[in-house]
Amino acid sequence: MCRWLAYSGSPVLLEELLYVPANSLVAQSKHSRLGVETTNGDGFGVGWYATAPAPGLFLSTEPAWNNRNLRELAAQITAGVVFAHIRASTGTAIQQTNCHPFRHGRRLWMHNGLISEFPLVRRELALVVDPSLYAEIEGSTDSEILFHLALTFGLEHDPPTAVARTVGFVEAIGRNHGVRHPLQMTVATTDGETTWAFRYSSEGRSRSLFHSADITTLQQQYPDNPALHSLSADTRLVVSEPLGDLHGAWREVPESTCVVTRDGVQEILEFRPRR
Repeated sequence: MCRWLAYSGSPVLLEELLYVPANSLVAQSKHSRLGVETTNGDGFGVGWYATAPAPGLFLSTEPAWNNRNLRELAAQITAGVVFAHIRASTGTAIQQTNCHPFRHGRRLWMHNGLISEFPLVRRELALVVDPSLYAEIEGSTDSEILFHLALTFGLEHDPPTAVARTVGFVEAIGRNHGVRHPLQMTVATTDGETTWAFRYSSEGRSRSLFHSADITTLQQQYPDNPALHSLSADTRLVVSEPLGDLHGAWREVPESTCVVTRDGVQEILEFRPRR
């Protein structure tokens, strides 16, 4: 599968997220602790929000641990909202257009998991994508189809409902084709102001997902930890697996849950597919 992180808070150098933590995303690209695969070397991507109308993207098919340009850019780019993703392909090609995050206007999307028996249901799913969006599909992944289905079902106006409708639709199509567990996903999407993260699977055994604890509480708990005291009170992270081993810093996202982050406040909502 894949590993990803979604950061929001005070502007931070990308290297502080991608390289510095003990279990950084780049470290996970070689030695994931909780992923289905230990190695996630089939490409990577970083998305960030700066002064341009649309978020920036840097995508590559190289392994994250072996990309010199990523290290150079990470030491220079500062952003307050960051999406980063390392890929382990579930069968689709290793090519740049298959790397996450995916972008539409100001919105980013990234996914860990799969649509089961995707070749069997791909055409039926793709035909439901709004014709005005279909031309934007550049790659061959189930993740990009999920994104454009969610956009079709209203992602830009109501992300929880749009994702619930997308999941319900994918499950219905899959089961019509005899697929017992059609979908496995942790998904994150943002418009640069609010981030929504979802943990769900048709079998009720989803891939790992965690969110950070309140930074102010951690600062009080660890008064001698300089890394914590350099972060603003509104700093929040949602990650496929914890970036370090600090006790109390990470909380597992429950099954069938949506985590909403805005202005440093996190809300935990129940998530259910809509047929």
